[in-house]
This record gives sequence, structure tokens and C-alpha cells, in this order.
Amino acid sequence: MLETGVRQVRMAMSMVFGRRLNVRALEALVADALATLDEFGSLGDEVEQLSDGPFADPGDRRDLQDRALRRTVRRLARQSAFYRERLAGVDPDRVSTETLPAIPVTRKADLIERPADFLCSAPYLATQTTGSTGRPLQLWVSRYEMGLWPALVALAVLLRGDLRPADLTQINVSSRATAPIREAVEVSRLTHSSVHVVGQIPAEESLDHLLGTYGRAPTIVASNASYLGQVVTEALRRGCGPGDFRLRAVNVGGEMLTAGLADAIGKTFGAEQVNDIFGMTELLPVGGRTCSHRHLHMDPNMGYAEVLDLETGSPAEPGRLGTLTVTPYYPYRECMPVLRYDTRDVVRALPGDLDCEMGAIPAVSQILGKAGRLHRTADGTLTPRDVLEALDGTPGLQWPIRHRAEVGANGKLHVEIATREAAASDASARLQAHGIDATVTVLPLDPAAAARRFPLRCDLLEHTFTRSAP
Repeated sequence: MLETGVRQVRMAMSMVFGRRLNVRALEALVADALATLDEFGSLGDEVEQLSDGPFADPGDRRDLQDRALRRTVRRLARQSAFYRERLAGVDPDRVSTETLPAIPVTRKADLIERPADFLCSAPYLATQTTGSTGRPLQLWVSRYEMGLWPALVALAVLLRGDLRPADLTQINVSSRATAPIREAVEVSRLTHSSVHVVGQIPAEESLDHLLGTYGRAPTIVASNASYLGQVVTEALRRGCGPGDFRLRAVNVGGEMLTAGLADAIGKTFGAEQVNDIFGMTELLPVGGRTCSHRHLHMDPNMGYAEVLDLETGSPAEPGRLGTLTVTPYYPYRECMPVLRYDTRDVVRALPGDLDCEMGAIPAVSQILGKAGRLHRTADGTLTPRDVLEALDGTPGLQWPIRHRAEVGANGKLHVEIATREAAASDASARLQAHGIDATVTVLPLDPAAAARRFPLRCDLLEHTFTRSAP
């Protein structure tokens, strides 16, 4: 018990003062939590206080954020060739949340054009984005990061009760995501749970795994929205229901998850939790969770999140649309860090005081789409989420919904949908019911043609011998 207390104090002090965390001590804390669960069935209040870290109190948060930003900027100015140029004339000791907007944002193109100039420590493992929103991006992580991130995640999921030793997690993501996959495997090792990295194979085969056809059925599955949409559609086609699965939680990330699909996932699989999670390779280990009010709460322990107004580029006022911009803090990110990384994901800025179960954690709206894909109609600006949420529920329209929306010369929205079963009139009625005046064209394409015309993450398939065409 004394050793556990010492480890907790050391972790808290490292987080406050920005020192490199002791990975072995963190792993020992995970082991302590497991031992407590095994003996008492739950974790004590003292351990659970670590869940939100020292950033949970709003009064302390700003001071700690300023210190973390100064520490991060100071290191970047010393060790990154790119930021040595970018930060010329900036006094790191005067950086704060108030002065940070004076520093230009970093964009994906910067990382693609000058990757070596972002390196700040010895690279160990390369990971890559999927390329679903443009040219793929490769990032390097260090040995320290690949030890630290799983330990932090393992501790967090144990404290929140999101993962238990009896769980089996099925991972259905592209094998390009080497760092997240390795992190998931290490989290499983640390929590004494099990993991099955199935990959993004044909949906019907993944469904077989979920049903336990090849052995033990999983209790948790993690994937992206469009792929899970395919699996749900296949499950409904086969007549499967909640009694056929053992799933208690489904973790969804990488794409916009509509309310309709989230509801269908929960009802089809019998999962108590359908977690809408935000994560991005460029921002590791910073992420976010969506609450029951559909706010996206960004983790304040690992990084600083801003919303930059789409029109002015300044911090967005509550209610305004802006792009989500994130700075991961040192010492959580060390090898290829970014400062003020503009994700180009559009969100709506929210007020500071929110009435939800995670109200103490800063939040923005759910992701509404990419900045370059907003629909500026004669009646106002529509986001990709506005259109997708409206279409979801159209009679005969199956998941994943493949569509494209564009504004014509007359300022009116036109929507193309790939489907053989839904009617244009039904889709138009759904859009109209959501206040969207649009014309609709239905394209009766076969699945392969639909995927080519309207590609989604689920199309990054990894074919297997058992299901490949002869």
C-alpha cells in the first residue's frame, strides 16, 4: 500500500512539473489497480482520483496549461528544425493560452513536406495515416512513447471500468495503424485482458468472429463507423440479434458516427455502451470521448485544444464553427511532436460550463466534417454531419451511407446517393424534415462501383484466403 501511494505521488508530480514519466512505475500502478480489483472488486477513491489527473479543477487548469505549453514550446525551439524557424522571435517563457494564437498553426502539408525536420528524438516505430482524407502521412514514435502510451491508457481504462481482465477486444482497423494497434496489444498485456487483431477483413468474416464461430466471442470491438455499418448490415441480413453476441461495448472512431447508426449498433449487438471516440495519428496520445449529450471532451492532461473560427482564424466564440487545433504536451509526445496542429476537423465551440456527466472536462461539439467540405448554400452553411444525420434513417438506405453533397450554381444543395433500394423522394423528405432543402439523385450502383465512386474507410480491406475470389 505504501509503495502504491509513493507511485501515485510520483506520477502526479511528473504530470504537474512536466518531467519524463517513469514507465515502469506507471506499469506498476496498473498492476496495483489489478490487484485491488482482484481483492476488493473495485478501486478505492484514492486511486480513482488519478482518472482526471491534476487538470480536473478549473481553477488550477489554466496555470498548468500555461506551464505545459511553455515547456513544450521551449523543447521544440531547441530540438526541432521546423519549429526553430517557426518560433523565431517567440519567447518560450512568455507563451500562454492567451499568447498561443500568435504562433502560426501547423498543417498536414508541413509534416508531409518536411518530416525529418520534426524529429526531436531517436525514431523507433513508423505509423501511417490511412489516406482516406488525402495523401497518407507517416509519423515516427520513440521507444519511450511506445512504452508510455499503453501504460497511460491501461491505467485510464481500468480506473473508468472500460476494460477488465475478463474482456476480449476485437480490433478491426487497417494494419497501417501500427502504433495504435501495438498500443492496443500492450494495453491488453498490462490489463491481463485478451485482444484479437482481426484487421479490416470482409465484414461477413468479422461478423463470424463476433458470433464466436471460430472460438471465443469478444466482449469489446473497436473499429470505424463505416466498417461497423457494414457489419451491422450483414448481421441484420442474417437475422442476428443481441442474444447472439457477448459484446458489452463498441468503440467507434475515425469517422462520423451518426445517432442512427450508434443506436443500431447498440440494439443489434446488445452492447450497453457505444463509445464515439476521437483520435488522430498526428495527435497521439491526445484523444477525446463523447458524452451522452454528444459533446466531444478532449483530454486536458495530454494536450491543449483550441477551436479556431473558420472566418477569422481567431479563437472561436461559443456557438461558432471552427477547426479543432491541438498541441500535445511534452513529455507525453517527444519524437515527432506538433504545435497547434490544425486537424481541419470542423466543430462548434461550446461554453465552458456544461451540464453533462463529463462537464468538468473541456469540450467541443462532435466532429461536423472537414473544413474543405462545408456546404455554403443560399440558405446558410451546412456541415457534412448535417447531411449525413438527416439521410440516416431513410427507408431502404443501408449502412454505410455512400453519398456526395455539392452546392450548385443556384446555391441549392444537390445530393447523390448510391443505393438500389432507397427512393430519391424518401431521401428528399428526410432532408426536408431536418430543414435541408436539396435535390436528390439515386445511383443504383453495385457495391464495387459504389465504393469506387464514394470511398470510405471500410474500403481499406485486407482480403483473406478464405473469402478471396478464386
